[in-house]
Amino acid sequence: MSDTPVLKIDYNELPVTDMDAAKAFYANAFGWTFEDYGPGYAAFTNAGLDGGLRLEETPFPTGALIIFMAEDLEAAETRVEAAGSTVFDRQNFPGGRRFHFKDPSGNELAVWSPNGQYDV
Repeated sequence: MSDTPVLKIDYNELPVTDMDAAKAFYANAFGWTFEDYGPGYAAFTNAGLDGGLRLEETPFPTGALIIFMAEDLEAAETRVEAAGSTVFDRQNFPGGRRFHFKDPSGNELAVWSPNGQYDV
């Protein structure tokens, strides 16, 4: 067993094609509240696990995006690649950065870190 810490699920993003309709649905159905980060993103609370609604033009191919958190994003990339996946879609955002990858079944996942920014 490795001495490297296990990455834990930290955040969940739901892709939506209509932000207003999605916010209304989740507020009415589950009592979630939202904080907008521009027109394409709204973080939600009161859901048991923090997450956000991410505006997409078309439905996201694998549904919800499960996001792990890592203090050392480069080490997490190395582990993901060593396990047999390919890292793609590196991105910076307010508060951190993240990369995406697919598991052996084709599920798209991401790992984020509040530390640093990519040189993109």
